[in-house]
Amino acid sequence: MATELSLAPPTVEQHPTGFGIGAASPRLSWRFLTTAEKCLRNWQQSAYEIQIARPQYSEPETHSVTSDASILVPWPSAPLQSRERARVRVRAFGRGEGQPELKPTDWSPWTSVECSLLAKGDWTALPIAEPMKGVIDGPLRPVRFRKSFNIAGKGATKQARLYITSLGIYQAFINGHAVGDHCLAPGWTSYHHRLNYQTFDIGPLLNPDGQNTIAVEVGEGWYATRLGFRGGRRHLYGDRLALLAQLEVRFEHDTEPFALSTDSSWACHPSAILKSELYDGEVYDAREENPNWNCMSLEATADNSPWTSVQELAFPSAILVSPDAPPVRITEEIKPTSVQQTPSGKTVVDFGQNLVGRLRVHSIKKASGTSLTLTHAEVLDHGELGTRPLRHAKCTDRIICAGTELIDWSPQYTFHGFRYVQVDGWDEGHDGPLLANLTALVMHTDMTRTGWFSCSHPMVNQLHQNAWWSMRGNFVSIPTDCPQRDERLGWTGDIQIFGPSANFLYNTAGMLGEWLQDVAVEQLKDGKDGCIPPFVVPNVISEELWPPTPQAEWDDVVILGPWALFQSYGDVDILRRQYESMLAWIDRGIQRGPDDLWDPHVWQLGDWLDPTAPPVEPGDARTNGTIVADAYLVRITSVMSQISDILGETADVRRFTDQLKALKAKFQAKYIAPSGLLVGDTQTALSLAIMFDLHATHNQVQAAASRLVDLVRSAKFRVATGFAGTPIIAHALTKGGHPQIAYRMLLEKSCPSWMYPISMGATTVWERWDSMLPDGSINPGEMTSFNHYALGSIINWLHSSVAGVSPLSAGWKRVKVQPIPGGTIDSAEATYETPYGRLECRWAIQADKDLFTLELLVPPNSHALVTLPNDGGSTVQSGQESEGTWVGSGKHRFSVPFNWNQYSSDWPPKPSIPFMRRPQLDTIA
Repeated sequence: MATELSLAPPTVEQHPTGFGIGAASPRLSWRFLTTAEKCLRNWQQSAYEIQIARPQYSEPETHSVTSDASILVPWPSAPLQSRERARVRVRAFGRGEGQPELKPTDWSPWTSVECSLLAKGDWTALPIAEPMKGVIDGPLRPVRFRKSFNIAGKGATKQARLYITSLGIYQAFINGHAVGDHCLAPGWTSYHHRLNYQTFDIGPLLNPDGQNTIAVEVGEGWYATRLGFRGGRRHLYGDRLALLAQLEVRFEHDTEPFALSTDSSWACHPSAILKSELYDGEVYDAREENPNWNCMSLEATADNSPWTSVQELAFPSAILVSPDAPPVRITEEIKPTSVQQTPSGKTVVDFGQNLVGRLRVHSIKKASGTSLTLTHAEVLDHGELGTRPLRHAKCTDRIICAGTELIDWSPQYTFHGFRYVQVDGWDEGHDGPLLANLTALVMHTDMTRTGWFSCSHPMVNQLHQNAWWSMRGNFVSIPTDCPQRDERLGWTGDIQIFGPSANFLYNTAGMLGEWLQDVAVEQLKDGKDGCIPPFVVPNVISEELWPPTPQAEWDDVVILGPWALFQSYGDVDILRRQYESMLAWIDRGIQRGPDDLWDPHVWQLGDWLDPTAPPVEPGDARTNGTIVADAYLVRITSVMSQISDILGETADVRRFTDQLKALKAKFQAKYIAPSGLLVGDTQTALSLAIMFDLHATHNQVQAAASRLVDLVRSAKFRVATGFAGTPIIAHALTKGGHPQIAYRMLLEKSCPSWMYPISMGATTVWERWDSMLPDGSINPGEMTSFNHYALGSIINWLHSSVAGVSPLSAGWKRVKVQPIPGGTIDSAEATYETPYGRLECRWAIQADKDLFTLELLVPPNSHALVTLPNDGGSTVQSGQESEGTWVGSGKHRFSVPFNWNQYSSDWPPKPSIPFMRRPQLDTIA
């Protein structure tokens, strides 16, 4: 008899679907489907069975394993071959409370697994390009390719696949129908080393009884467009757009499959899109459109120019990768909220949300040669479109009309970061209501949402919402720094600090795992002597602009990035795969001084964007960059000792353990007074020392925490940290025994603070604390963005301390549940889809203010350590922590007395005011 537990279909590696995987022996995971109403208490798996159905066998294989593992377990069967399909299902054996006997769950639903092309020899296609017409210095016009084929007489189709990539970004069609719903495919990788390709099931699009046509349009995308700041550079990977595609059809009763590959028999033609650049936007000329270009019936083009033969190119030297990362898709549509006239008479549409994507124009019909121009920006500056932060990016799309109606037009090979769109050329009297004709299409890498947070404070909820929107807008194929200006690059430091927050909001294992492989190849591209990662990955910054310079915190992503993924998903292979990169950085990349700490002559980005940094000097921070670097060096050495232990690298465990002991002693001698205070007497320096365990004694930690509180009070609870301190200061105050001070910082509204942008109407996280000044004008600095997730890393503290959930062991097998009430927040909750199943935690202080209640749902096959606040509301004392109560799976409810008067007696904490100044009114959200 089966238990009441049910299983979701198993997942394959870190792949979103299992279709088109690039692993011959993919690891399998399964999650337990539970709800608060139906979840067995204390259920623990002790064995599992996997059934694998393969076409070459009449009966499924059954593999029985004694183990409590349910994430990323080894593939138990023979390796799959290229193109091979299999079906997989699992069931788990275990027992829970009141179950003396071991019982199986029901079998999960089947998951279909299909391999892509696993070897280079599986490819018969060659890249094809438009014949060379001389050197082009500017943007490359998109190119269209097509080929007709006939599969009549072959019988019913059993399997039809398209394997496709491009040098550029593409959109494919079969018989006029779009193939897939991907955007910006194949995505941005380190093209010289790794090139993604996609696998599509095209069976439903084929005409099995006769003629078919495959057509593909390729735009320049990241491959050839202008990239980088200060004007950027073009054609960094190549100056020719090319297509590589292989179409294969297998039939029910025909042993000979049909295959069609890109070669010299294809034809090409310039697109009706005159140019499409990521920074500058797209220009579409409807007068040059042939609506049948991607259909079986091809009529002459509008200008009667013929389709021409293509040129074959050499097969790419890069490794072709079928990625685990999900594609970029349109995930949401947003209607505009208002239209307004600016002081200068321009028409501006407001979508009410700063977002990333593109517009759809539903219907437009204007005289031939007439243009409609759409200019995108994030904010208004004194009532006009705020384009100065875009720098050299034009962010403008233009339609040149043909005199006929154009329906549902969108730019195809660009994206913009915007809330506002200036529309030039629209006549409401002739063209109809503008608001009814525009829709914003939200685009980002289509990861699975896994984490949610809310509390009783609306502005804190908005802060979390803003960070979520900023993550969506900056996870576009790679983790970027901003989505609107002439940058949009994969800055390593930004994702290093935001990674734990990102891993809670979404399942990032596939996307960030793929990106980290690019980090490694860019770092090690010159062979084993290469060791310094670039500032941005893929690297598009010229060495003349920024020579290779070792940087703590940014380059530390090679260690802390995989570590954060391991903590979230329990994937040891990520650590193993990135280990060479880690060793190269910590052993050879770091530029050390005589004491083995950082060479103090290396300029460090450090606490980048300290709020006191002048607009033109964002790195001019109160905290010395070398102190930040040295603190991070101790931290990554500690992490390397743990990673080496996990991987069984015993010699490295010994040496990193010894290095950690020596480096910590040297850091203490160099920076920490016997009292525990730091030479760098700043919020960031003290927070780093507390969070990275850099002190020698508990008394020193207490002294540092008290000094941190003094500095926060002196700052009147306004933020005084940049990139290094912002992710950890609330954690440091909480760890040091002062959570109320952390809450007071969180709820401060004056600039700089987390609440200030919200009070200014922000719907995403800003790059600078004062990206917009109180008078409504844009920060005068050359570098400012209104959509930048780094300073939103405070949400990790919202998850772990306010809602109270965090992993105690890799992959959330063991969960820490320790909510810490504070401020005026009297309830909070978090939901997280762990690798084992759904975790729910919600707490509330009862209306009569004398009881704290906690409701908890723990997924099967995992445990939680629950620590409740004491009668005064505090769960944290510096240097000591309650042992808590261990609970297994199921729904749990806890309650403890809670003295609201005692809890709120010291709220709000008071700032330190010099005696000669008058007390100021609190500005608390």
